[in-house]
Amino acid sequence: MLARRVLCVAGVAVLAGTACTMQRRVPQTSHLAMNDHMAGMSAADMAAPSIVRRIDAQGVPGLPPSASTAKARISASPRHGEWVKIAWEPGSKDSLMAWIVYPSTSTAHTPVVVVVHEIFGLSTWIRGVADQVAADGFIAIAPDLLSRVRGGASADELPSDSAVKLIRGVAPAERNMGITAAARYAMSQPSAEHKYAVIGFCWGGYTTWGYATNEGTSGFSGGVAFYGLPYMEDSVPNADSLKKIRVAMMLLNGSKDARIGAAMPAVDSAMRALHKDYFGKNYEGAIHGFARAQDDPKAQRDTVEEQANLSAIKDAWPRTVAFLKKHLGM
Repeated sequence: MLARRVLCVAGVAVLAGTACTMQRRVPQTSHLAMNDHMAGMSAADMAAPSIVRRIDAQGVPGLPPSASTAKARISASPRHGEWVKIAWEPGSKDSLMAWIVYPSTSTAHTPVVVVVHEIFGLSTWIRGVADQVAADGFIAIAPDLLSRVRGGASADELPSDSAVKLIRGVAPAERNMGITAAARYAMSQPSAEHKYAVIGFCWGGYTTWGYATNEGTSGFSGGVAFYGLPYMEDSVPNADSLKKIRVAMMLLNGSKDARIGAAMPAVDSAMRALHKDYFGKNYEGAIHGFARAQDDPKAQRDTVEEQANLSAIKDAWPRTVAFLKKHLGM
């Protein structure tokens, strides 16, 4: 344990000398794109879920935890997870907080997966997702991309309404730089391979597309967007930005998110026309946020919707793991 923490500190120093490269070459995407993305979300999408306690306290084995089971899953995890602070860029007094989880494996070098949080910030649920990513054999790191705008790196979870307000202040270039910083930090660990992928949820799904269009950094191998679209203009994906994508992409959505569902055929057509490696699936009856909701009982029960959400994640997660293993060479 002590050796790993000392190496982590060294990793920060190595990272600090490289993080600025990403900032210089990332085009400045308009804040309007972010505002359009958020405006298109329903009130239900923007609100934290209203749920009651589940009997199966740790959720479904082999899947990420649901919102109500994440805390218990993390507490019971046999994997080593820890908070780390990473330099955003050389000489910066600001730090990026991240949660990193290491898999239990005998493999000498393991690829990395960066997990990008929802509009609610780096929540306990996202940390639970990172734990499942590690359970599936990857080094998982989840950066808190609100670290700067919240006033500094912190392991304290923000209330969801506070995170939603603050997230508007996170510029596209800063998001990209934060993901690259997290990836480079994780890849600098002795047990890591120099390959990484990015998966994101909601705001993080949109961010995953934006990161891919800016090409990432050395070792970037793929992106999975859960219910998040690429940059759109008049309901059409921006072809100029999609042309820049050099990695495989996957988009997974719930059909009750009609905005994203309606746009998916256009995304599919654009990606195919550009000869990109892409797969999209829209899960019937599932909601925006199905990976987090699963079959958590809501205050006003809808067992049909709950089962649709659970069915969606039961298909979507194995697809995600298979995608990651394929494109990260496992």
